[in-house]
Amino acid sequence: MSSSGSNVPHPPDNSRAPVFWRVEGSLLNLTAVRPVGFFAWNAQSFLERWTRRGGMGLLAMARPLLYIVGRVAATRVLHTVLRGVSRDRLDLLGEEFFEYHLKGRLKPRGVEKLREALAAGADIVLVSQGLDHIMRPLAKYLGAHRIVSNRLDFRDGLATGRLLDPVIRPRGPLGRLRGNRPDGRVTREQLLRDLGFAGRPETLDGAIRPAERPAAKVSVPVVFSGSPAKPVPLSVRESLRGKQILLIGGTGFIGKVWLASLLSELPEIGRFYLLIRGRRSATARERFDRMIEESPVFDALAARHGDGLGNFLRDRVEVLSGDVSQPNLGLPEEVASRIAGSLDLVVNSGGLTDFNPDLRDALAMNVRSTAYLLDFLGRCRRAALLHLSTCYAIGQRDGRILEELPRNYSPRGGPNFVATREWQSLEALVRETEARADSAEVAEEIRQEAIGKEHAAKDLHGAALENQIRKSRVRWLRRTLTDSGRRRANELGWPNTYTFTKSLSESLIRDYLDATPGAAIAVVRPSIVESSVAHPFLGWNEGVNTSASLSYLLGTFFRQLPTNASKCLDLIPVDLVSRGMTLVSAALVERRHERLYHLATSAVNPCNMRRSIELTGLGHRKFYRAQNGLQHRLRLKFDAIPVSKGRYDKLSAPAQKMIVQIINRSVMPIPFVRPPLARQERELEKVIKLITLFEPFILYNDHVFDAGNIERLNAALVPEERARFGYDARSVDWWDYWINVHIPALRKWCYPLIEGRPLEVRPRRRPEVDRRAGASAAGSLGAAP
Repeated sequence: MSSSGSNVPHPPDNSRAPVFWRVEGSLLNLTAVRPVGFFAWNAQSFLERWTRRGGMGLLAMARPLLYIVGRVAATRVLHTVLRGVSRDRLDLLGEEFFEYHLKGRLKPRGVEKLREALAAGADIVLVSQGLDHIMRPLAKYLGAHRIVSNRLDFRDGLATGRLLDPVIRPRGPLGRLRGNRPDGRVTREQLLRDLGFAGRPETLDGAIRPAERPAAKVSVPVVFSGSPAKPVPLSVRESLRGKQILLIGGTGFIGKVWLASLLSELPEIGRFYLLIRGRRSATARERFDRMIEESPVFDALAARHGDGLGNFLRDRVEVLSGDVSQPNLGLPEEVASRIAGSLDLVVNSGGLTDFNPDLRDALAMNVRSTAYLLDFLGRCRRAALLHLSTCYAIGQRDGRILEELPRNYSPRGGPNFVATREWQSLEALVRETEARADSAEVAEEIRQEAIGKEHAAKDLHGAALENQIRKSRVRWLRRTLTDSGRRRANELGWPNTYTFTKSLSESLIRDYLDATPGAAIAVVRPSIVESSVAHPFLGWNEGVNTSASLSYLLGTFFRQLPTNASKCLDLIPVDLVSRGMTLVSAALVERRHERLYHLATSAVNPCNMRRSIELTGLGHRKFYRAQNGLQHRLRLKFDAIPVSKGRYDKLSAPAQKMIVQIINRSVMPIPFVRPPLARQERELEKVIKLITLFEPFILYNDHVFDAGNIERLNAALVPEERARFGYDARSVDWWDYWINVHIPALRKWCYPLIEGRPLEVRPRRRPEVDRRAGASAAGSLGAAP
């Protein structure tokens, strides 16, 4: 229900005749030129801005003549300067132009009259010569649902510069004289004459459009070859009812979201066992308690259960202190035997996600842990395994990536590559490097390096020097093994140690499946996992994840990103990954699973690098425009653009670093003078390293990940469960996601960590557990047996 003065919109009533309301005169003194000039001056690159500005200048001289020829022709020519501007940019700039330029200029009497009409139940249709990119936010603000406005033609998301028919021409001189009254209502007949549609009245009906911004339609077909026309229905609730699940990696980004989702949506589950590794600073129970108390992921669960949250968790969760990188999962034998006999499903979402970590850590967490987990799976009576990997385990390849799990996979396709032999070779390399670190040769090298330093260790002697040498040896070993892992990965066709070791773990799983035909295992490969769209809430993210550092860079004065503009950047929201995992879990329990599932968007809802870079810049622009201060206003003008690798090397960070180095080295012979640009040189070096790290994902390896298996599972889901458990990657509106969800989420949850700032302080929850049950509660909430 709405009252006069309210901007709560009424839904349109198509059974009533529309009431046309001319915007110009009654609500705004809006010309066609000013919005187009704003769009032109805020194009993505500096060259575009000045070129379009020059075009506007030429049109300003020619416009009087064009206006004499015809108002429609003049309007068409005016909008040609927007050729090549993206729909994404025009949508955002339209909102900005209304918010910061038009909103304050609305005529109060006209707004009052329009809202009175809306309150009386009129089906208002706003009519304007402006583009729909501006009229939509105006209509939303006023509460109108439909508009008649000019619309640009787009191809591949870029404006062609041509206005679609019908063109809404500006008012003539007589129209201006009679159209400045607050009540902008125009009869249908008068409007047909004003717009030149008198002989074609149906044109006006076809020009009426919804005021909502239309999401891009995804028209990429998915073919289910070899599948039945009507899949056997799948019920997640029935499949997982009463099941016992072991979750590894439940404290990680994906694991937490999946755990919270199932605890909220599937109370039918029998019991969760959480394998958590204790640390020096916190036991497994303390880590779990801290996660429940502090993580926003569990806010909804806490709000639902209130003071009973502790008892709810006690009844459903048992925390096990263990380590998946150790034999028997690091569990005492009696505990391992107890759960092995009762488990229905093991979900391994753990692993090390650093791109190039110490090889010892990568092998322990990504390879050795998989081997030990498979050994444990062999002890289980009926447990299935869901193993979380990554789409990028396929390494340096181009083209469509099918959902296959080949034996002894290597991107270079070498016939002599054997995954288990490679793993053992890497373990031997670690042992050899550790032994070499203790050799006299390396010790002397480290000693000379420590003595020769210009600070810290230069004046050290005796025990202090030996302590410095010991620390240097640790750093040498870590650096050497990090370089060795990355070098070996590159030799075999993987971009980094992370994807290399993840692929090795997949090969171990394939070997296990070959040796154990009855084993139920599914490898789930998400692409780049990012901010949530709905669960646990809109815009959840955590830590410095895969793309946070790169998107942060694009929000600074950095402009030229080397990339393949047509290459797809495959992102997927974390709650879509969680839903996919739930569907695969149900399929595993029912033994109707496939061996491998891609959870990715590149095949069904692609977003290429050109668009991703621009959307990132637009997301930052929306934030900076809402801030005060000179630096924020300057950053509005620095949109990142996709460039070739050659242009990046010649004009961006590498060239800038070379100039800075020349300046710094030029003052080195001068006593007591420090290099003036030392900090800038370090920052440029960080930028170069970051770009190098991401080049395999933004410049090379144009992947398209087939995702038919998860779509087939989703098609089988019973209708009554689709709202809660359905998987639909096509529903992601990338414009809304990047600008209103992802970039704000990164700014709230990730950028403070990059800048060394603390996250916002949150009140801690302290779920109390009723322990009157005595021994029966031991080992449940946070207590390892």
